[in-house]
Amino acid sequence: MIRSLHRWFGLIAAVLLTTVALSGMALSVFPVSEAFTRPAAQAISVAELAARVQVAEPSVEQIRRAPSGRLTAYYFEGDQPASAVIDPTTGKPAGSADTSALQRWLTNFHRSLLLDDTGRLVTAAGAAIMLLMTVSGLFLLARRAGGWRALLKPMRGQGDGRLHAVMSRLALPGLLLSSLTALWMTAATFGLLPDGAGAPPFPAEVSGQTGVALAAIPLLQETPIEELRSLSFPAKTDATDVFTLKTAAGEGYIDQGNGRLLAWTDAGWTDRVSHLVMMLHTGQGLAWLGLLLGLSALSVPVLGWTGVSVWLAAWLARRRDGKAASVPAADADTIVLVGSEGGTTRGFAATLQSVLSAQGLGVHVGPMTGFDPNRWPKARRIILLAATYGDGAAPASASGFLAEFMHCPAKPGLPLAVLGFGDRSFPAFCGFAAEIARIADQKGWKLLTPFDTVDRRSPQDFARWGRSLAQALSLDFELNHQPAALKTWAMSLVSRRDYGADVQAMTAILRFALPKTSLWHRLTGQGLPRFEAGDLIGVVPQGSDLPRFYSLASGTRDGFLEICVRKQAGGLCSGQLAALEPGDTMTAFVRPNPAFRPVRGRRPVILIGAGTGIGPLAGFARANRSRRPMHLYFGTRHPASDALYAEELSAWKDDGHLTSVSTAYSRTATPAYVQDILRQDAARLGKLIAAGGQVLVCGGREMAAGVATALADILAPQGVTLATLKAEGRYAEDVY
Repeated sequence: MIRSLHRWFGLIAAVLLTTVALSGMALSVFPVSEAFTRPAAQAISVAELAARVQVAEPSVEQIRRAPSGRLTAYYFEGDQPASAVIDPTTGKPAGSADTSALQRWLTNFHRSLLLDDTGRLVTAAGAAIMLLMTVSGLFLLARRAGGWRALLKPMRGQGDGRLHAVMSRLALPGLLLSSLTALWMTAATFGLLPDGAGAPPFPAEVSGQTGVALAAIPLLQETPIEELRSLSFPAKTDATDVFTLKTAAGEGYIDQGNGRLLAWTDAGWTDRVSHLVMMLHTGQGLAWLGLLLGLSALSVPVLGWTGVSVWLAAWLARRRDGKAASVPAADADTIVLVGSEGGTTRGFAATLQSVLSAQGLGVHVGPMTGFDPNRWPKARRIILLAATYGDGAAPASASGFLAEFMHCPAKPGLPLAVLGFGDRSFPAFCGFAAEIARIADQKGWKLLTPFDTVDRRSPQDFARWGRSLAQALSLDFELNHQPAALKTWAMSLVSRRDYGADVQAMTAILRFALPKTSLWHRLTGQGLPRFEAGDLIGVVPQGSDLPRFYSLASGTRDGFLEICVRKQAGGLCSGQLAALEPGDTMTAFVRPNPAFRPVRGRRPVILIGAGTGIGPLAGFARANRSRRPMHLYFGTRHPASDALYAEELSAWKDDGHLTSVSTAYSRTATPAYVQDILRQDAARLGKLIAAGGQVLVCGGREMAAGVATALADILAPQGVTLATLKAEGRYAEDVY
């Protein structure tokens, strides 16, 4: 387990960790440079320092001391604010206090990848991964060396494996310290740490006098310069203002008329630790340590390269030796049945089949619709790999399985394993597989392994379950799944319409030309599959193997492929799509979504959406050539910036593609959300649903929850529930 954890986290985060580590290494040079260039420190009091600075710069407002010992004064030159590094010997400016553009850029990049808070979370995740890798790597080093006592002995082995181990041993202490301090600093940034002591309450009464001599203030005389954090001077024209002193010991206010301490708060343990962490991580005040941490960071790309090299060699060996064919069901001792909608779960089944076959087992792989233990006379175990479709439903290749399974008695001597595949962000995570496990327990099936799940096609989750399976079978193997390459098409952008740029909510309607395919490819099924509005387009962004899905706003019959995309802060795929210009291409594939589209017939359709959720709903309206009753309820920010499809909606309402259009704007003088306009139109909605109407909801999960609550309230007087509508196929969601 430790090896798999170490390997997978390393492979996933190699680029991120390398990028952050190299920028950290570059930053470690600046504290060293500063240590050689800043004015020499002096053993003087804060009172002496402040007096010298005030003589040199009478308009001084604040003096700050950095952890490195650098003193900076903030003052005015005429009516313009200014700052400078101060020589404590004279109190005079000794150089610019401005940070170089390069250092600012590197600092911002290292902290947040230039992506603000989203980037900070990404780099924090990188630090967490680094922490896990250093800890797991330490255990692996001890195992490789033959125990903790042998950890410092010369490493055995050769090639990239030995180089990886040697470099790890040298770099682990520095990487461990860097990751721990980075996580602390991130927690402090996002307010996740216990509150520090903070400033004391501002004094209610002061002397009302001004002009006390700095040398006459006892607290400033008693405080050595090494303890100073900052000293803020009172406004000379405001007799109620005070000196504010921050030191390593705490923070307080001093009367500017008599020098008396008015209020004080001791520094808390959080403040002290945070200051130490800052010094340890940045090297400010400990330049030699910062340089050592920088050298440790320099090892990350080497560790990444050698780690990938070792893993790739092992993977190629497994691929070379692990391929096997499925045996007939009647001859198999292991039956693997797959319930999959898009095909990815079948890829996991192929990996399982290959590994078990290499162990000498006879494995048959088939769809869950073929469940029939009577046809498996030699079977000694059944393994069910079940994906969940939509809101807990069975996928296409498992249609009818639950009914068959319910009527099949448990088979003595034929244990069962159930592994669910799903997305944990959805409420019905692995709901179909969980229902199988519940029925199996109810009917008394013996379990080969406990029920388990795989989140978002995670190879790590699959490998973890594989170790449980290996233990149950008394075999020694690892399930190292590598997703098969997707069949994708290059699509060229024809046009784009942009919205929301002036409110920092960049949204675009992107229209792509369909890829040109020959008649032969179309006849043999090798062309782009036919699609309808509401189906999904899987976009594979550059720099990632994981597709992102967008709901289609058009069908094949329209002659183009259209999606609505909002640029997310730090979003890899949305950022790349938002940057496309006409003529640029994207790589994508189509995935059917038959549960989210208007049912055939003339019954009314109620379309409800917000933001980019308008995409498939606009596609449904465009395809409504029969002019069936179709009512749209749409929520967005402001009509001046986010009126997506405004021209089309008006035209479709005029020509009968849409019967009615109701809009809600959340950023106007009278803000409203889509659920608000639903409640306002409750009477008509009740009649439409009573007439057999279908409801289709698309947009964010929070919006969908609000819509569900509103509709439940609207339908309650009729005795109708959303569960009833879902069971009748009259309520469907496409949420994200």
